[in-house]
Amino acid sequence: MNSISAKEINERLTAGETLNIIEVREVAEVKSGRIPSSIHLPLGFLEFRMNELDKKKEYIVVCQSGGRSIQAVKFLDYQGFNVTNMNGGMLAWEGKID
Repeated sequence: MNSISAKEINERLTAGETLNIIEVREVAEVKSGRIPSSIHLPLGFLEFRMNELDKKKEYIVVCQSGGRSIQAVKFLDYQGFNVTNMNGGMLAWEGKID
């Protein structure tokens, strides 16, 4: 499974790179803030909304601490998506939030 650190994602975003980030936390968790430009697809709805994603794009998956995003990455990878897990989830995030 591919993984990336929160620090590396923050550095890439700060440098102006456009990243496709999927936020799989629940609605109540996202209210406390999320990575700017991330797509909110709660883990429980991922199976039903994965048709909104493009298999030609690379996605980075984020949750609160890393557990749910690992589940999401395994599921999406099995479905043929190019996905990477952000290690440590939002607990490791030190960048801007919306």
